[in-house]
Amino acid sequence: MGIRVVFLLTLASLYFSGAHSATFAITNNCPFTIWPGTLTGSGGPQLSLLTGLELASGASSSLNVHPPWSGRFWARYQCSKDLFGKFSCSSGDCGSGQIACNGAGAIPPASLVEFTVATNGGRDFYDVSLVDGFNLPISVTPHGGKEGCNAISCRANLNTVCPLELAVKASDGSVIACKSACLAFNQPQYCCTGDFGSPDTCSPSNYSRIFKEQCPQAYSYAYDDKSSTFTCTGGPDYAITFCP
Repeated sequence: MGIRVVFLLTLASLYFSGAHSATFAITNNCPFTIWPGTLTGSGGPQLSLLTGLELASGASSSLNVHPPWSGRFWARYQCSKDLFGKFSCSSGDCGSGQIACNGAGAIPPASLVEFTVATNGGRDFYDVSLVDGFNLPISVTPHGGKEGCNAISCRANLNTVCPLELAVKASDGSVIACKSACLAFNQPQYCCTGDFGSPDTCSPSNYSRIFKEQCPQAYSYAYDDKSSTFTCTGGPDYAITFCP
């Protein structure tokens, strides 16, 4: 079999197996530099060297993901290297010591966008999650989809309304992130564990209601599914914007 025939058969196989890619365009609208991070879930391979990157204010970058894929994106900020070259961030750090997170997730609190990307133009799932707390406003806008495909966001800066007992402060006293009640208190009624480990027994708390009032489309606690899970069919691309 000739090389050209093999090549054409390979392309056909990729096409019919749904191996098209979804493009994620990431934009930094914050008035400072951020370092977005990515984490692939379900034991899948990480996105090569794109598990972390630097974006100056106003800058954008994009990456392609081959479905099926599930994972999350977040942003780190107030980052620097020490005298030994170790990289770390005051907010959203992944603990890798490098700009690339290399399979490490965000250390809470951090605002997350989560995706499950389907093959063959099937139903994607996506959400904004504050279950692990909040550090920056964020939005997701699908492009090119068919059904569903709503733009979603948490545009409010929850750091400005964060209760003192949840606040994470920088050395200058400014609030740079807001913990979830689960992270702050580690109690079953806030974490939806133990006797509170089901939707019937775990209800919104006064703290999660603050998150929900500010960002109605975002997950505010573990069982906030009805108003916080979104879907899109047709193989869309996605725009992720920090500080929309």
